[in-house]
Amino acid sequence: MLTIALLVLLCASASANSIQSRSSSYSGEYGGKGGKRFSHSGNQLDGPITAFRVRVNRYNIVGLQVRYGKVWSDYAGGKQGDLEEIFLHPGESVIQVSGKYNRLVKQLIFVTDKGRYLPFGKNSGTSFNAVPLHPNTVLRFISGRSGSAIDAISLHWDTYPSHCNTC
Repeated sequence: MLTIALLVLLCASASANSIQSRSSSYSGEYGGKGGKRFSHSGNQLDGPITAFRVRVNRYNIVGLQVRYGKVWSDYAGGKQGDLEEIFLHPGESVIQVSGKYNRLVKQLIFVTDKGRYLPFGKNSGTSFNAVPLHPNTVLRFISGRSGSAIDAISLHWDTYPSHCNTC
């Protein structure tokens, strides 16, 4: 009898864990197959995304750097083109990323929960539109592949970090 009770309790516990809400999701990979992998997964520990630096030329997104809290990630990509920089407002988060690609990333448009559209690059190629799978989640970090340009990009979503009061 005790064995049956323990078995029922174990099954109920396992079932409850599988029902718990999940918050993280992943979108991508958008782009071509070239380049060397990069990931900002460790940078999310520095805080939420607070700014973007994007280098563009006439055709592509050449490079990318993201600020997490008050710390800039390593730069990914090439050195040719114009550098554009946009800061998010305090408490503002990215809730959607769309863009264009072919063998390289051509365009990125970051959409925030404050209704701002932050566009970079050129409007040509195959379209993508990335949003989180779970409610109340935001863009937490970026990964992808790069060489002399951004070859491909992936977007990682999760809840806004509660531990960052000064971001």
